[in-house]
Amino acid sequence: MSEATVTSKGQITIPADIRKALALESGTKVVFTRLSDGTTVIRSKSRSALDLAGMLKPSHKGRKIPVSAMKLGHS
Repeated sequence: MSEATVTSKGQITIPADIRKALALESGTKVVFTRLSDGTTVIRSKSRSALDLAGMLKPSHKGRKIPVSAMKLGHS
């Protein structure tokens, strides 16, 4: 288990093994999420939603599909 101490300014140094495991580099943002059981999760925020643009390939391979032909998610 890794440990860090909070300074008087509210800062901590993330231990080297944790930085390595999360691939944290200087300038990388991290996100803290508090769970209902009191646990706090820290995640690397290495990508924004804009970084994900274009990652998925369209399944229609360039053809236009009319709305009437789309399967709507109504039950």
